Amino acid sequence: MCTTCGCGNDAKATLTNSNGDKVLDIHSHDHGHHDHLHDHDHSHTHDHHHEHSHSPSSVISLEKEILAKNNFLAGQNRGWFEERNILALNLVSSPGAGKTTLLEQTLKDLKDEISLSVIEGDQETVNDAERIRATGCKVVQINTGTGCHLEADMLARGLKELQPPRNSVLMIENVGNLVCPALFDLGERAKVAVLSVTEGEDKPLKYPHMFQASNIMILNKVDLLPYVEFNVDKCIEYARQVNPEIQVFQMSATKGDGLNTWYEWLKSEISNKNQVP
Repeated sequence: MCTTCGCGNDAKATLTNSNGDKVLDIHSHDHGHHDHLHDHDHSHTHDHHHEHSHSPSSVISLEKEILAKNNFLAGQNRGWFEERNILALNLVSSPGAGKTTLLEQTLKDLKDEISLSVIEGDQETVNDAERIRATGCKVVQINTGTGCHLEADMLARGLKELQPPRNSVLMIENVGNLVCPALFDLGERAKVAVLSVTEGEDKPLKYPHMFQASNIMILNKVDLLPYVEFNVDKCIEYARQVNPEIQVFQMSATKGDGLNTWYEWLKSEISNKNQVP
């Protein structure tokens, strides 16, 4: 049992390339024997032993070790993105909040204006990757098995397969979960939390770490507001209680309401990156 997130030691992730072919098995939390994306020798930092002690101090120490190693690799990913001027966004949410639909619509609407590619994270199936591939976008699928989040090491392997072009946008769709993805930095420019109005407006208070870690909250499925009990103002108030700096976009990915505001933000972020010397 992983002390940090509760996923099993034997969690085995798999990577599926842009042609839909399985190309690699990835052992979650096992970084001692692979070639990293960045061609550095990190073997001394990647030893990870699952000899779990029942001592509380040992558990805390192991949690810190897991996160420290992940953060080290996330920093390497971040440098790789910066060197290539790639805007990497980590989309997080509960299952069913509409991340994949939002991605599909964004890709369809902006494919002629922005170079976009996608890394899909899910526990099982390549269904979401197939939906993304149907838009004409290049996509790699990472299935985490029993794992409940993507890690920086998994992302690095996905990047090695995907090879997103310079001066582009990479969308990372994380596993549907509002807990563990908040803890694991992938090296992204920003986390984008997608929250559906079919969920409770108090989600930001129930899962504060996720909303603290997110730069953006997308309030999705607003077309359903007449049919559900959901207080938009309260939800935004709660989100800003835990993160006063969070930006909020209200939209319906299926109906198109509010998508232009999201698109303008994306374009402004790309423009800002291009102005950096």
